Amino acid sequence: MTSVETLTAILGRYPFAEELQPKHLEKLCGMAYDVPFRKNEIIFREGDECNAFYLIISGTVMLEMLVRGCVLGVETLGPGDELGWSSMLMRDRRHFQARAVGPVQVLAFDGGELNRVCKEDPVFGHALLYRLLGVVARRLQVTRMRLVDTYAATADEAAAHA
Repeated sequence: MTSVETLTAILGRYPFAEELQPKHLEKLCGMAYDVPFRKNEIIFREGDECNAFYLIISGTVMLEMLVRGCVLGVETLGPGDELGWSSMLMRDRRHFQARAVGPVQVLAFDGGELNRVCKEDPVFGHALLYRLLGVVARRLQVTRMRLVDTYAATADEAAAHA
């Protein structure tokens, strides 16, 4: 297990922890635990229960969707990126599959514990949820751009054949 001081130093390198008060950063680090994943290991599957939130420390993770029996890469995530934000919704299920592209090291946080601490400390809760809302907004924008690219290419092909 990594010490809170070491976790604070690690977490402090990433935008997710920017502007967190030191006591909130310490609280977050007190809930963190290291988890390694091997190349091609599935971190979670689409439809799985949402029980953990992750911050990628090293390596690359591919967010994927299963569409008509095929795996579609949606977004590539790397160090400093977050995944599993839906664990804060607790009633929801995973929206994507996450797969380690190579060896990956993450800091994991139990979603239930995060929710409990957010309710007990509303200032911490607001700061954390504000950051997670940014994650959701970025994912929505990436998905939007992927759709624009896909449908623009389809529209261009249709126009060329008209």
